[in-house]
Amino acid sequence: MNKILIANRGEIALRIIKTCKRLGISTVAVYSAADEHMPFVKAADEAYLIGPGPVQQSYLKADDIIGIALQTGAEAIHPGYGLLSENAVFARKIKDAGLKFIGPDAQTIELMGTKLHQG
Repeated sequence: MNKILIANRGEIALRIIKTCKRLGISTVAVYSAADEHMPFVKAADEAYLIGPGPVQQSYLKADDIIGIALQTGAEAIHPGYGLLSENAVFARKIKDAGLKFIGPDAQTIELMGTKLHQG
């Protein structure tokens, strides 16, 4: 893998970027207007404005995030935690776009989301 998009912000994005640099993997960050000057934006190899400050208008715009990944030649998307990391639809859309989702597959996310105890 040569390039990944990080679909998260703040410290988690920065940690992913630092790990990728150690592994020789290029990084693409997406950021909201409120996060424009955050360290993760500057640390990434590429960074793209995804929308205004509210997460519903930026970090939760799955189709736009996938579009940026495709536009930049990223091969995978790392969701970090929170935001879209537990979204089975997002994981499925990434796979359908021909990209890799760095996390559990959609079916596993759905099973985790049921919170049912069997046994």
